[in-house]
Amino acid sequence: QVQLVESGGDLVQPGGSLRLSCAASGSIFSIYVMGWYRQAPGKQRELVASIMTSGGSTVYADSAKGRFTISRDSAKNTVYLQMNSLKPEDTAVYYCNAELRGIGSSWSSDYWGQGTQVTVSS
Repeated sequence: QVQLVESGGDLVQPGGSLRLSCAASGSIFSIYVMGWYRQAPGKQRELVASIMTSGGSTVYADSAKGRFTISRDSAKNTVYLQMNSLKPEDTAVYYCNAELRGIGSSWSSDYWGQGTQVTVSS
């Protein structure tokens, strides 16, 4: 079994910062991509940022560029999302995602965390 556990969500004022963390654990053979998605009430889940665990290539949503930074600690199977200059429209449940291959598996699969709430409000 594989688990993704997020932490770091909170209530923050506009202009503030938060750092989200997501640790993958369990029967993991290799992790290929880790990323953050978010889902606001009444909206579809959308990609915020992702990072290749090998090489570190990143992808950002336009809304995240210049404000958010994704990073990873491959030794700890952990991905981080540093969020600065937060806006009310960043309010959402943030989900961690990993594309990984489990031990004993011949292919990779997508795994999701349980989500962490980020609320930006004064």
